[in-house]
Formats: sequence, structure tokens, C-alpha cells
Amino acid sequence: MLYVIIAGYLHGPTSLPSVEIRSYQGQNLSSISDFRENSIKGPQYVNISEYRLTITGLTNTTLTHPYDEVLQKYPHYTKVVTLYCVEGWHVTILWEGVLVRDVLLDAGIDPRANTVIFTAHDGYTTSFPLDYLMDNDIIMAYSMNNVTLPANRGYPFQLVAEDKFGYKWEKWIEKIELTDNPNYRGYWERRGFSNNGDINNS
Repeated sequence: MLYVIIAGYLHGPTSLPSVEIRSYQGQNLSSISDFRENSIKGPQYVNISEYRLTITGLTNTTLTHPYDEVLQKYPHYTKVVTLYCVEGWHVTILWEGVLVRDVLLDAGIDPRANTVIFTAHDGYTTSFPLDYLMDNDIIMAYSMNNVTLPANRGYPFQLVAEDKFGYKWEKWIEKIELTDNPNYRGYWERRGFSNNGDINNS
């Protein structure tokens, strides 16, 4: 044991796996295992060495970020937010990630843009008014309850769409596109779900 400590001291600390936390500042949290699997093509397993997050469309420039670059370039934030599913279940999680607003501002927003479309690794899409993402602290999360997102929870990034039903919380985000088409409809929205997804609406 003494040898291991000395070796660690000489050669730098060895990182150990993070442990999921179940409470934060006195608030009880749900477990990662409390989620139900209801994605359109099952869990996606993204090759992180090939992964790129693309911000495009009505922007001043198209940005293409590897995973580590997103984590290094933008400030990190934590927030406890509850996801409500239209199926009737909900989970309260401590999310950590970067603000979508910071990413959009970095790309530069064309004055014509009014809508933002998110596209996932499995082809799933959903959209939001630009104002929703700019006026609120909406996180694109890489961690939940102090652990890196598992593949079935959206690794490398899941959108934490506060005050929206779970079908707006896109997982496995690969592309963020600014557009001037407020009538765009995503996967479930084309199938009759509300486009705004507000949890206070029936």
C-alpha cells in the first residue's frame, strides 16, 4: 500500500471511476437506472474518436468540434432539472454540461435565424425557437449525477430541455442547425406531438 501511494505521488494521481451521487445540496436525486429506454432505434454507441459536433445553418461560420474540444472550450455548469416523460414517469437529475447559448454565440447567429434544429446520431430530430435557447440556461449535458453519460442516456451529449417533455430532450447530439423555418417538425412532432412540448400543456 505504501508503494502504491509513493508511486502515485511520483508519477501523478491515477483517476478512479466517478461514483453516482443520489443527493445534492439537500435534494434527493433519481438514479440513472430510473430512466426507461424508449429511443427510436435503441441505445447508440458513438465512437468518440470519430465524433464531431457540428453547428451550422444560419451562422456566421460552421463549427466542427471534437468531444474534448467542446469540454475544453466552453464554461461548465451544473443544475438539478427534472425530466417529465409523456408516458407518466419522471426523474430528477444533477446535470453538468455547457450552455447551448454559448455554443450558438460562438458560431455567430444570422439575424434571419429563429429556430434551432437538433439532430442525433440515430437520425432523431427536434427543434426549438431560438429565443428559448438564448433566454434560458439550457444545458447540453455530458454528465449526470457526477458520472459521464452512459451510452443509453445520450453519450456524448444530451439536451436538458427544461420545462419541456422528455421527447424534446434529445440524446446523442451530433448537429445543431440554425434556420428561419419555425414550422420545422421533428420525429415525434411529425407524428402528432406538440411542437413546443411544454410540460404545462396537455
